[in-house]
Formats: sequence, structure tokens, C-alpha cells
Amino acid sequence: MRPESVYYAPLLQSISTPIGIRGESLKDVNVGICGLGTVGGGTFNVLTRNAAIIAGRAGCNIRIARVASRHSRDDLDLGNVPFSTDIYDVVNDPSIDIVVELIGGYDAAKELVLAAIANGKHVVTANKALIAVHGNEIFDAAEKAGVVVAYEAGVAGGIPVIKSVREGLAANRIDTIAGIINGTGNYILTEMRAGREFGEVLKEAQALGYAEADPTFDVEGIDAAHKLTILAASGFGVPLQFEKGFTEGISGITPYDISHAELLGYRVKHLGIARRREDGIELRVHPTLVPQSHLIAQVDGVLNAVLVDGDAVGQTMYYGPGAGDEATASAVIADIVDVARAVASNSQQRIPYLGFTRDALEDLPVLPMEDVQSAYYLRIQAFDHPGVLAKIAAILSEHGINIESIMQKESEFKDGRIPVIILTHTVQERQMNLAIDEMESLADIDGKVVRIRAENFN
Repeated sequence: MRPESVYYAPLLQSISTPIGIRGESLKDVNVGICGLGTVGGGTFNVLTRNAAIIAGRAGCNIRIARVASRHSRDDLDLGNVPFSTDIYDVVNDPSIDIVVELIGGYDAAKELVLAAIANGKHVVTANKALIAVHGNEIFDAAEKAGVVVAYEAGVAGGIPVIKSVREGLAANRIDTIAGIINGTGNYILTEMRAGREFGEVLKEAQALGYAEADPTFDVEGIDAAHKLTILAASGFGVPLQFEKGFTEGISGITPYDISHAELLGYRVKHLGIARRREDGIELRVHPTLVPQSHLIAQVDGVLNAVLVDGDAVGQTMYYGPGAGDEATASAVIADIVDVARAVASNSQQRIPYLGFTRDALEDLPVLPMEDVQSAYYLRIQAFDHPGVLAKIAAILSEHGINIESIMQKESEFKDGRIPVIILTHTVQERQMNLAIDEMESLADIDGKVVRIRAENFN
């Protein structure tokens, strides 16, 4: 039986030839969907449900001509749309104009996309890992073939941040892009504010479907690093350089540090930060203290937010769902509409893949983390001996590190040790590394110094 809530391909076909303002039928643009997972199913449903609206905006009829996936879905009635378990049936179908890659992963997706390009097909993908790691090669192949590769859905789900950066902010020199670009990590840190441990919240996130069975990409920052790589390339006009970025996860963050950051007026967020400097770019993902008053500190749960600083417009922020079937499908279809317009009009006009023409791209290096400047939250387990604070302060001073505030609660004294919380002014990471090494070598310090970077985004 067909559930009444599902829209069917026959319905799509029945409205597949809307009439234009002069009475002529709109041209068909054929789409082949590879992958019927969460995003693939959402894309099929939204394309079907909103076919007339989408056609009116695109100026052409976007027709789902073929679907391929390793597994079928009982909750999707494809109607008369041909289905195959071989994704290359889509790529090799001469009637297909646009291949929508929604299978995910690296190798298989790369082979599929390159095969589609070789066959003269345009490509729309939601695969941030593919673009971040193999994007330079894919864009080169697409340029030679004269086809489009669009990837809006690869960053921040349904938030149209790539379009905003590449097109809406085209007049601006963009110097900073920062944001919460992984909903799983943001959910975990949000729940930990109630005093819950990381492991407990992670299990809950997995049960709710926010985190995968193997959560490494989410909690260790790899997923965010993929997205940040794409944002930086699109914003700064530099090649994709995923392998050179710095990545630090949230598995070491404790409720204690979250609560004490709050006492200092900050919230802990897992941020991707890209900053353009004269000698290169910063590309880093790590837990970050953000002032509670800043908008990005108030983004909770699984939502995403991206802050973009342009010299003409100033600070702008893009906020919304960073994942989900139809939210991500919204971004996928936005790309399909853009490409379909070009196909229907036989236009050769293209938005450059990274927002800049090839000869305008700058070969700026990704700076080592030691060259980055940041403020720091430090938690030091010190033995309650006379002069310990003086020794810590002296080490920081010797390395040019100024203290903004210090917190030591006698009520937390335990086993002869007391935690010392220090918030520093901005300093180069290289200097902080040296200072931490010296502090950890002191007999009066127990264990490792906990470090969380802090940013004000002023």
C-alpha cells in the first residue's frame, strides 16, 4: 500500500509541463539521483512535492528521470521512475543532464563524479568530504569538460552559506569565517552545560540519530574541518587544503571546564575558524570559548551558525539546521535549480567553482598552529604549596603572556591539590606551548595543563 503522505512520480509527471507566461511549455531538464539515504529520500520528496513551485523558479521543468541506490526504500514510491542498484546506470544514461551524488564517502563518490563529468554531465553533491579532499582535481576535470559541479549542501545543511559567500558577498574582502558547523558536537556541548559527562551525552546523541555508530568524524572535528576547508577556499579565493588544517575534538572537554567558562562569562563551542592574513590563512577546528553575549554562543542543540566578516558589509551570520533530510535537500535542490537554468537556456555562463576565476586564486599557505594568536583558558592542578601561583605567573610573564583573570576556589581543595583557572590575553600559540611545557615540568603541578582557546570575534 502507498502511504497517503508520500508524493508519487506519476503526480510529478502529471505536472511536469507547466505553461510559461507566454503559453509555451517549459523545457525538461532530466535529473538522476544516486543514493536514496536520508538526503536522497528528502531530495526525491521535495522535488516531487514542490515540482510546480520549483519549475516556476527555475524556468524549466526539473524531471527525476532515474534513481539508483544500493538499497530501495519501502517508504518511497518511485512510481514510473526507473530504479537501479547500479549507480552507473544514472551516469551512463544519455538522457540525464544532472547527476545528483548523494552516496557519501570518498573513493566511490569520486569515481562516480569523475565518470559523470567525463560523460558531460553536470554534478550536484552534498558530499563535503569529497569536495574538501578531492575538490581541486574534480574542479579541474569539470572545467575541462565545461560542466558544473555544485556543492551548496556540503556545508551547513540547509543554510545557503556557500551561495552567500560566493555571490551575496562578492563585493567584499572576507577576512574571517567562523562557525558551528557540526550539529552533533554542538548538541553534546549544549547538554554538557547541565553537568552531564561527554560519554553519557554521546550515547544519547547516537540513540537520537544525531551521531553515527562511529562518531569520530563528528566529535574529533574532521567533519567540521571538511566544511571549513570549503568555506575558506570559497571565501578567500585559495585552493582547497584540507590536509593542512588543525583539528582538535571535544572528547577531552569536561562539565567542570564548561561551568567555569560560564563563570568567566563564556560558553564552550566547537568552532571552525578560518582567518586570512597577509602571510597565509589560519584553518583550525577546536573547542573555543566565546563570550556569552555573542550571537554564536547562543546557538544550541543540533543547529549550525556561520559568521562571515566582510570589509564592506561587516559581520553577518547565517543560522539554521545543519543536517536533516529535507533541510539538506533544500540546498541540494537550490543547486539543481541553478544548474537546470543553465541547461535549459543553453548558457555557458558559470559561477567559478570556488567563487574566483582560476587566475584570481591565491596560493596562500595554511599557517602552522604555532603561528596562530588566541586568548586561552588554562586549568592547572596545583599542589597547595607556598609560592605556586607566583611560579605560574612568572612562567607566563617570561613568555609574554598577560593574565586577564585568575580563579582559585579553596572549596575545591582536594587531595592536597587545588585547580587554578587562568584566562589570558591574546598571545601566539608558540609562546603558550613553551609556557605550558614549563608549567607541566614543575614539581608543584600535577598532570597536564588543560587548554581551551578563546575568541571574541570583535
